[in-house]
Amino acid sequence: MAEWLFEAGTGEDRAALIEGGEIVEMLVDRDDGRPRAGAVLEAKLLRRLPNSNRSVLALLAHDGAEAVGAMPSRIAEGERLPVTVVREAIAEPGNYKAPLVRPAEPGQLMRDAPSLRDRLGESGAPVIEILPHQADRLEELGWSERLAEAESGLIPFDGGLLRLSLTPAMCLFDVDGTLPPGELTLAGAAAAARTIRLFDIGGSIGIDLPLPNAAGKALRQGAVERIDRILPPPFERTAVNGFGFVQIVRRRIRPSLPELLQSDPVMAAAMALLRKAERAGGRGAITLVAAPSVIRRISPVPKWQEELARRRGAPVHLSECTGAAISESHVQTEYP
Repeated sequence: MAEWLFEAGTGEDRAALIEGGEIVEMLVDRDDGRPRAGAVLEAKLLRRLPNSNRSVLALLAHDGAEAVGAMPSRIAEGERLPVTVVREAIAEPGNYKAPLVRPAEPGQLMRDAPSLRDRLGESGAPVIEILPHQADRLEELGWSERLAEAESGLIPFDGGLLRLSLTPAMCLFDVDGTLPPGELTLAGAAAAARTIRLFDIGGSIGIDLPLPNAAGKALRQGAVERIDRILPPPFERTAVNGFGFVQIVRRRIRPSLPELLQSDPVMAAAMALLRKAERAGGRGAITLVAAPSVIRRISPVPKWQEELARRRGAPVHLSECTGAAISESHVQTEYP
C-alpha cells in the first residue's frame, strides 16, 4: 500500500510517496517567500504587454513581485484586483518565468496557498509524519541520493544512465548504456518515466531513445507502453518516431525538483544543512559550519534560526568556513 512520509523541516517541508519500499515521488516546499500556486492575492496592474493579451502585475503581499496573466480589458493600469496564482515562478536556464496569475472568482476571499501537508491530504494515501528525533526513514530510502541525482542530472538505472538536461524549451532525457539497443530502448523509456514521476517534472519533456537501426513498430510501441504503465495520468505524448524521440507534456504548476536544485545550489546546500542540524546528536548550543555563501543564505533569515533553536532547545550559531565547497558542511554541538 502506498503511503506518504512527511517531514515539516526548518525552512523546508519534504514529502516522499513510498510504494513497494521505494520512493516513487518526491515533493519539496520551501519557506522562501515565493508566491505559491493556489494563493489568492491582491495585485496591481502595472502595464499591458504589447502584441499580447497578457499584462504585468505587482503582487502587493510579496513586496511588489511581478507576475503575468491575461486580464480583462476593463481593468485599467494602476487598478488593484484579486488574482489567483495558477503557476509558480520557474527559473529556467537563461529564462526566468514569472508567476502566472488569473483574475480571482467574484467574491473570492484572499487566502494562502495550500501547504504541502494539505496537498498530501487530498491525495487519498495515508500520511505518516516523521520527526527529527525519530529514525530517518527518508535517508534510509535514499532521499539524499535522489537529491544528488536531481541536482547533477545523472540518473543511473540497471544497464544504463539517463542524462537529464534542463533547457528553456523542454526537459530532455538522453538514454545511454551497455544493454543491447532494443533492451536499452525499453529500459530507458521506463527509467525516464520513473524519473519524471519521481521528480515531479512537468511541461514539455523529450526522451531520446537509442532506437536500433530498422527498428520495427513493435519496439516503438513497447517503449510507449512502458511510459503509459509507469507515468500517472493526466499527460499527453507522441508516438516514438523513427529517430527514437518521444515527447510528453504534463501540467506544470511549480518547479520540478531538478529545476529547484539546479537553479539555486546554494539554497539547496542551506536546506540540507538545516536538516542536518535538526537531526544532529548531542545537546547544548549548536554551530552550523559551512561555506560562506551557504551561511550567508541562512544568516539573513532569523525565523529559520529561531525555529531551529526552538526545536533543538538550545542557541544556534553560524560559522563561515573559508575555502569550503558548498557541499561541505557540518554541525558542532556543545556537548557531544
